[in-house]
Amino acid sequence: MTSSSAPRMVNSYKRTTSPRSPTNCGELFTPAHEENVRFIHDTWQFVLREIRSAQNAERNDRGPQEYVEKNPNPNLHSFTPVDLTDLKKRNTQDSKKS
Repeated sequence: MTSSSAPRMVNSYKRTTSPRSPTNCGELFTPAHEENVRFIHDTWQFVLREIRSAQNAERNDRGPQEYVEKNPNPNLHSFTPVDLTDLKKRNTQDSKKS
């Protein structure tokens, strides 16, 4: 067995179920889909809080660490992230117009 020098993130979250959220735009999501989305969202929020607390505290090798590419890909220099919330709003508005 080999050991890695980099710490790895271990999550001990339990997936929970809750009533289905109402769908206003006609999209139907299964309870399993909603549970997965909620789990990913909650876990990501936890990671973000951990990163912020690590930045405020003394810098150490424990906890989540942000990956920064040492040699960025020049093809991605002009890459602009997509705002998924805005995209969904625009798609919803477009479908209401049709």
